[in-house]
Amino acid sequence: MKLLSSRTMDKRPAKSKKKCCGEEVTLSLPLDASAEQLAKLTWAIAHPARVRIVQLLLSRTSCVCGEIVDQMPLAQSTVSQHLKILKESGLVQGEIDGPRICYCINQKVLKQLKRLVAAL
Repeated sequence: MKLLSSRTMDKRPAKSKKKCCGEEVTLSLPLDASAEQLAKLTWAIAHPARVRIVQLLLSRTSCVCGEIVDQMPLAQSTVSQHLKILKESGLVQGEIDGPRICYCINQKVLKQLKRLVAAL
């Protein structure tokens, strides 16, 4: 799923006329710069395997290296693809530790996701 960049999105609020309770009301959708960030982050956790990875990382007090694949009923390549998506969103960070990559939750981005969802 490709997100629209701010350059490709229409800058004008969407308006339409609807009848509500017998009155004609003009509805408009306010511009919201955070909509794209919310879409990016929610898409990152829109798959059950990615939700499970986030839950696993949140349950640990330190970064997780090799255990993610062991905890998932998926092939290593599939887990890697899910981790790639989570990293691209910024929700998960990966750090090279010798031959392995250790993963942890980016707490700042997690707080941002919580704030964006709460604002809906």
